[in-house]
Amino acid sequence: MGNLYGYIRVSTREQNEDRQIFALKELSIPEKNLFIDKQSGKDFERPQYRKMVRKLKKDDLLYIKSIDRLGRNYSEILEQWRILTKEKGIDIVVLDIPLLDTRRGKDLMGTFLSDIVLQVLSFVAENERTNIRQRQAEGIAAAKARGVRFGRPPAPLPENFHHLYQQWKNGKITGTDAAKMCGMPLSTFRYRAEIYEKAKLL
Repeated sequence: MGNLYGYIRVSTREQNEDRQIFALKELSIPEKNLFIDKQSGKDFERPQYRKMVRKLKKDDLLYIKSIDRLGRNYSEILEQWRILTKEKGIDIVVLDIPLLDTRRGKDLMGTFLSDIVLQVLSFVAENERTNIRQRQAEGIAAAKARGVRFGRPPAPLPENFHHLYQQWKNGKITGTDAAKMCGMPLSTFRYRAEIYEKAKLL
């Protein structure tokens, strides 16, 4: 029997990892063998995960709370699982899913069942990530449609803008001159002039 390890991941610095730590500490995993990353699970370029993988040796046992703590990218989860179990020769236990315990069913049927469960759950993890992205995009689009502005509010128009806009519209000065006198780039002047014109028509 090798050493016990635990891997914990939370998506942001604001999220709390206590629930995962509590679950893994109950298994008598040494503190020095608990690795925690506070970043997205979209890929495996995580410093603590990489550090842990370098330490893992054949017959070590790795515990994770749930499959989405390992990652959220379907193909990459499967690839990492293969590296850990086949190349590194370690066992993995996913606490939330008893079927995902590579110590059990080392025969062909057990391995087959474990592989099927892993593939289904990896797909579900990635699908949920895709759905979250889609819901965020839909929420942003709906907010924009309601007139919600994102980003910094535009700077107030200079006091001479109306006068210079009128002169520019009447062909008395060029856009370049108007922009220069307003203290803004030509592209910004044209953009603000377009918004100004629309506001006047409302």
